[in-house]
Amino acid sequence: MNSKPLVSVIIPNYNYEKTLPKCFEALMNQTYKNFEIIFVDDGSTDNSIEIAKKYPCKIFKTPKNGGVAAARNLGAEYASGDILFFLDSDVALYKDAIENTLKEFEKDTSLGSVCGIYSKDPLFKGGWAKDYRTLQGHYWRITSVGYVTAGFFSLGAVKKSVFQELKGFNVNLSNTEEIEFGNRLNEKYRLLLTDKVVGCHDDEERLKTLARKMHIRAIQRIPFYLHRKKLTKGFETPLRGLGMLAVGLSTLAIPATIFSLYFAALFLACVLAFVFSDFGQYRFVYKEKGFFFTLIFIVFHWIITAVAFWGFVRGALSMIFSSKFRKKYSYER
Repeated sequence: MNSKPLVSVIIPNYNYEKTLPKCFEALMNQTYKNFEIIFVDDGSTDNSIEIAKKYPCKIFKTPKNGGVAAARNLGAEYASGDILFFLDSDVALYKDAIENTLKEFEKDTSLGSVCGIYSKDPLFKGGWAKDYRTLQGHYWRITSVGYVTAGFFSLGAVKKSVFQELKGFNVNLSNTEEIEFGNRLNEKYRLLLTDKVVGCHDDEERLKTLARKMHIRAIQRIPFYLHRKKLTKGFETPLRGLGMLAVGLSTLAIPATIFSLYFAALFLACVLAFVFSDFGQYRFVYKEKGFFFTLIFIVFHWIITAVAFWGFVRGALSMIFSSKFRKKYSYER
């Protein structure tokens, strides 16, 4: 790799006028200067494009709102750099993020991709739901650093040659295009998740919005697991899987308590099993925010896990009744 390779920072965007100034300003303050910015607007109806025009970037528009995969692929088509750094428009990078990304590529030539993690501090302050998601996202990422199989391309880089070889993201997918791309990349290259590359993220402010996203994402994961035939390496640990099963059982125990108080005891036992399945996470939250918020965090995490569990159930049922759904990831690129 050249001493000063050109990096193409690709920002897909759809109606993120609130966060774009912080995203761009963070790029202006990077310690590494040899990069270009490619801004791809995916049919925004707000003032996103007008904001982007205030900064030194190339602006492109998708023909219609086609999702983040299509926007990233379009940006890659016009990229001149040897490294493609994908950056979501609701993320503000730490000033050494691009520089540290290149250092990781230089240290390990087997890498096809380097992805970063979210900070424990949100891009904008918010309520309990945002605090929950910010801390949970940070903890799961920072405890997964190392070689992984799932991609995190809200702040992740790929060698352009590798991206072209893999023919980019699958535009027919949503919510799972990153893990699917990471899975294909791992067939020949390695993907590093590192805490040397960090960005502040603006997470969801409403628990309802987050729950809907996680439910849909869980549904889409089922055919991917069938195609891959194993869990991804990263967030998904056996203990967390058992914790999710405990939550699923606890949701069944709640209505059953009208028949017997034994089910109330079963519910409490399942909740305890859920907490101990990821106890380090709650210890981390306690150190950051104290006892009261830790209780709130546990409740929020139980709700999100329950929503994800029933998403997996829906996905499993769809696998039974829909051959198209079963074959979602069986395709030739």
